[in-house]
Amino acid sequence: MLDHIFLSVSDINRSIAFYQAALAPLGIADRLDYDGKDGPPGHPDLKGFGAGGRIFFWLRAGVVEGGAAHVGFVAQSKTDVDNAYAAAIGAGARDNGAPGARLHYDPRYYAANVFDPDGYSLEFVHKSWQHGQL
Repeated sequence: MLDHIFLSVSDINRSIAFYQAALAPLGIADRLDYDGKDGPPGHPDLKGFGAGGRIFFWLRAGVVEGGAAHVGFVAQSKTDVDNAYAAAIGAGARDNGAPGARLHYDPRYYAANVFDPDGYSLEFVHKSWQHGQL
């Protein structure tokens, strides 16, 4: 299980606004700014996102390699997938696969895919077997 991930972004303010909009439908609304001066020497400033008091997705200013990362976010329902996709597109994402079943993975796999403003591949995923639904 992953605890956290850092993504380097080219425009930190643009990315904060994008992720606030795109992740809100998934219930990822907690925010934390971490001043790198509070950490060990050389620690970057971080802008965090999470839920339930746990911050797990962090942005930092830096060199972008958009095609180098794919991040999948858990959605609690198909509606949450649809809403996250719409919010991301509305916030400037590029489409990489409209909401729908991903039967090549599993008949209970429903997802939507976008590229964020830096070209990172994002997926909003509802796997019904994870939530006791068939």
